[in-house]
Amino acid sequence: MSDDTAPAMVRTRPRAPRGVAMAGAATAMFLVILDSAMVNLAGSSVRAGLGLTSAQLTVVVDSYLVTFAGLLLLGGRIADVLGGRRVFLAGMAVYLAASAFCALATSGTMLIAGRIGQGAGAAAVMPAALSLVLAIYPSPAERTRAMGVWGAVAGFGSLVGVFLGGTLTETLGWPSVFLTPVPFGVIGAVLVWRSAPSVPGRPGAFDVPGALTITVGISALALGMVSASDTGWGAPGTLLGLAVGLASLMTFVYVERRSAHPLVPLDVFRRKPVVTANLVVLLIGATLTSLFFFLPQYQQDVLGMSALATGMAQIPIAGMIIVGSAVAPLLARRVGSASALPVALAVLLAGFLWLVLDPTTSGFSISLLGAFLLIGTGLGLALVNGIAMGVRDSAEGESGLLSGLINAAQQLGGAVGLAALAGIAIGASGTHGDISFTTAFLGEAALVLIALALSLVPAARPQPVSAAAGTR
Repeated sequence: MSDDTAPAMVRTRPRAPRGVAMAGAATAMFLVILDSAMVNLAGSSVRAGLGLTSAQLTVVVDSYLVTFAGLLLLGGRIADVLGGRRVFLAGMAVYLAASAFCALATSGTMLIAGRIGQGAGAAAVMPAALSLVLAIYPSPAERTRAMGVWGAVAGFGSLVGVFLGGTLTETLGWPSVFLTPVPFGVIGAVLVWRSAPSVPGRPGAFDVPGALTITVGISALALGMVSASDTGWGAPGTLLGLAVGLASLMTFVYVERRSAHPLVPLDVFRRKPVVTANLVVLLIGATLTSLFFFLPQYQQDVLGMSALATGMAQIPIAGMIIVGSAVAPLLARRVGSASALPVALAVLLAGFLWLVLDPTTSGFSISLLGAFLLIGTGLGLALVNGIAMGVRDSAEGESGLLSGLINAAQQLGGAVGLAALAGIAIGASGTHGDISFTTAFLGEAALVLIALALSLVPAARPQPVSAAAGTR
């Protein structure tokens, strides 16, 4: 029996109120968003300090995202088999050790190695944390509310990240942004250790071939897209990366069909809400990751803002992510779960269109503030409702699977979406190493438009799925 089932909660109660366990588990989301926000704000300083090009900086960001996305499904499976609390603690230890290594990096190669370690640790922590949350809150209504808290924590992580990222980069230098998550991670680990339920995992095996093929597939696709910015989309290296990536992902599907213990039982994709939610979250992940990669560089390189001013200017986005996440469950109750996601995506699309048309040429402006407020609100509403749709109806024993799947979709979207948009935006600039930010923001608006169209496709009424069907 997995430690994310309701019966297990009856037999093995937390040693502290479940809100404490929720706080510890939510530390995972807080750290991932905090890290991303700070690293993106420090991007220009990292590039200057280590002598990197824009494409090389993209590889630094994508090395983390690719590892994270590629191993998330395996992390979800491990959480189901070994137990969420155990995997959370082990993953957090890896993540924090890798963070400290990143702070010591003296070259782009060292930093990439550390980011890969961070990605591996996060891939274990995130699905384990979400499976613990689903165990603590077993009913669909409770889970929707819990996802609101989960999203608000993400917004708070972004809020703290944009504040600390700019401040620390200007006062202590970019290595400090990698040391900051360590104390937060230690606190979260202690809370989970002392309060989360410890229930033995259920019997099962790990699909190593599946993990390898999907990781290679995502890595090759991302690297092929990034290389396109330097060598062009028709260059042999770009084409080879794309070909290897697609072949590996096709192999992954073949492996999953034949595996006795697949990372992703393909039957799960017969459930329309799960498919729709994962596709939408994938596109939101691409939008979110690329936004916070391009936006700080746009503010600093085009609008002439300092790292500190850039962070301060992004506080409205982070604040509205918190507000949007808190309001998301209320929106779902008011307009219905089927309509809440399209409404959220419409708000997000309006924000990006405003950003594309914004006339600001220097510093911060009221017009730019309006775009930021809409984007933050839309992100908070969309992420919470998208994730809730993907995990709301998880059957016994599959919360680790569905939480790993929805997190993998978000990170896969981030890795591949950033690589694709970076390749297009850098190529469209007409100058080697520069970025066409208008192209980048238009690309993000197009991704949101596609997600909105998908969310409007009528979903069939979800059918009950047995644990055996979900985890065979």
